[in-house]
Amino acid sequence: MTENYITSEDLAFRPRARLLQMLGDQLIGSSRLAIFELVKNAYDADADTVLITLDKINTENAKIIVEDNGDGMSADIIKNIWLVPAHDHKEQQKKEKRRTKAGRLPLGEKGLGRFAVHKLGNEIQLVTRAKDSDECVLHINWQDLIDKPFLEDTRVEVVTRTPIVFTGDNTGTQITISNLREQNWSRGDVRKLLRQITSISTPFNENRSDKFETLLEVKGHPDWTEGVSDIDKLKERAPWHIIFSIENGLITLSYHFIGVPGIKVEPRQESFKNEKLLLPHNLKKNKVVVEPEDLVGIGNISGEFFIYDRDKQVISKFGEQQLVESFLNENGGIRVYRDNIRVYNYGEPGDDWLGLDLRRVNVPGRHISRNIIVGSLDLSVEDSFDLQEKTNREGFIENETYERFQQIVLSVLSIVETERQKDKERIRQVTETGKNIEERKIEKPLTELRKLAKKHNLTDELEPLIEKTEKNYNEMREVMLTSGFNNMGLAIVFHEVEHGVRSLYRTIEHSEDITLIKDHAYELVKILDSFSDLLRKGDNKPASLKNLIRRARDIASIRFRAHKIQFVCPFLEENIPDIEQKYIFKILIGCLNNIFDNSIYWLQARWPEDTIGQRKIYIDVRRDFYGKTAIIVGDNGPGFQDEQEQLVKPFFTRRPNGMGIGLYYVNLAMEVNKGRLVILDDQDDVPNEFDGAAMALVFD
Repeated sequence: MTENYITSEDLAFRPRARLLQMLGDQLIGSSRLAIFELVKNAYDADADTVLITLDKINTENAKIIVEDNGDGMSADIIKNIWLVPAHDHKEQQKKEKRRTKAGRLPLGEKGLGRFAVHKLGNEIQLVTRAKDSDECVLHINWQDLIDKPFLEDTRVEVVTRTPIVFTGDNTGTQITISNLREQNWSRGDVRKLLRQITSISTPFNENRSDKFETLLEVKGHPDWTEGVSDIDKLKERAPWHIIFSIENGLITLSYHFIGVPGIKVEPRQESFKNEKLLLPHNLKKNKVVVEPEDLVGIGNISGEFFIYDRDKQVISKFGEQQLVESFLNENGGIRVYRDNIRVYNYGEPGDDWLGLDLRRVNVPGRHISRNIIVGSLDLSVEDSFDLQEKTNREGFIENETYERFQQIVLSVLSIVETERQKDKERIRQVTETGKNIEERKIEKPLTELRKLAKKHNLTDELEPLIEKTEKNYNEMREVMLTSGFNNMGLAIVFHEVEHGVRSLYRTIEHSEDITLIKDHAYELVKILDSFSDLLRKGDNKPASLKNLIRRARDIASIRFRAHKIQFVCPFLEENIPDIEQKYIFKILIGCLNNIFDNSIYWLQARWPEDTIGQRKIYIDVRRDFYGKTAIIVGDNGPGFQDEQEQLVKPFFTRRPNGMGIGLYYVNLAMEVNKGRLVILDDQDDVPNEFDGAAMALVFD
């Protein structure tokens, strides 16, 4: 149809000159990020030291000077790369895996970082010198440039001179920014900047191969950078220290509980070497362990965590409590580093990229919150190619690889939380000795909760949930005091419910999201609902064990088929006589469902999808289990790692995102049925092929 055209013309884009302003001003979120971009450029230039100087601040003549001792630039590089926005030379270098003399791959790749200077001020002077070259100087007045109509109309003069700044054999780049856009700098602003620039290079990895440090000088105010917390001393106040690495989908982890001064709880260490890593959420259906393919685009991960305890009985024992709490408020969280250089803004105050605080609210007795952990994760620039930084330099693009990265990190935390829970329980037993369980009342926190709900006009939404919490709580307390079964276990549940109430209180106080508030309220009720059947009890009368097991099997049969699990039960064979036993049918069905649910999960952990026919669950009845009748349940999963005393404690679990009440419920249920749960240490009571977890529900 070209015969209908009147004219045809090829046209070029003509960017307006103010595009330069937009590149610096709107792509970079803050002044501190702008300085960070300049520091990254110094790293890419193989500098080992960057000095940031604030000169004559809070005056009209204020300046920011960023100087490094890197490779510098020749006039040719300035002309063909530095003055070419979005040049791809760093991206190409990264793709080709061409490392610098210092063994570095570039952190930048979009060719925009240099325009961060416009975020800081309107005038810059750049002085730079490459090896065996003269010194180059250029001046830029951003206002003069953006006043031009089009980008093609802008001009920058580059002067070559005999070296004045970088004399002798010295090379590097010095950028002086004046006519600052942020005029007022307080002592607090400077100290915040100092904290951020000193965290650019990881403070944790003492074995790094290349040196890179950033320094801050405030002329006229040397005291503004003095007295900043010594991170090495503050690390010594962490009761827990964890180091780990993940390679080929397997984790090696060193866990160290250092102890608490003045509290008689022995230090403890645990080691995990090349073990499978369990996922908190299925990245793919029926997948529960990290596999090598999950690390593609992420690479190997190493990390270090320092974990604190803000309970008053513990934190006060380390001294300088206020200093430690202030340090945690400013530095709490987990930072991410690539080739030892930080990726902002992970680990900044207010950033909860792993959702740690929400996890803590949902299961208050188990999970670690953001304000008690200071940690770092180290990645390789070369291998983490699918973790791409956002254009605004505030974290990674939230793609599928990023989600995998999050879940893998949460998997590591789950291991740490399980081990830490053991030590927390030992501390609790020492510090809470002598407290009367009867005094554990919930009326006061619930009254406070009702007042707060009324204040925020949430009474209609929350009162039914508050009433249910109160009713179930008091029922449990009554059972504990009158039935004579189990001791510390329910006391711990009460302790955690109180934590849950107070966490909900904080959520109402600090969030306007009604859906989030109600979700947290339902999570609190869910803790108590798990025990409602126990409280109601029901009729304890003789009933068929065959009917019980058959019913439990039928309920789980769809899941058994879906997960390709072979169910073996000799007791259900026709030639085996039935046994009648006194028990509460509804409660025992719940027990077997809990046990089956755990087995299904752990069978997936040991036997991936490609190992068809390997997953098996065994159940039988013994008339002579040490003189008693017992239901024996076993599987061929990975088995138990912990002693029975630990396994039956509430909220203890090695299953990521598990509530940790399954075996506690089973243990309590057997007590209600005048029986007991026994974890089998040897496999004498099950066939050899069932070499995983095994237990007996014994009727006394």
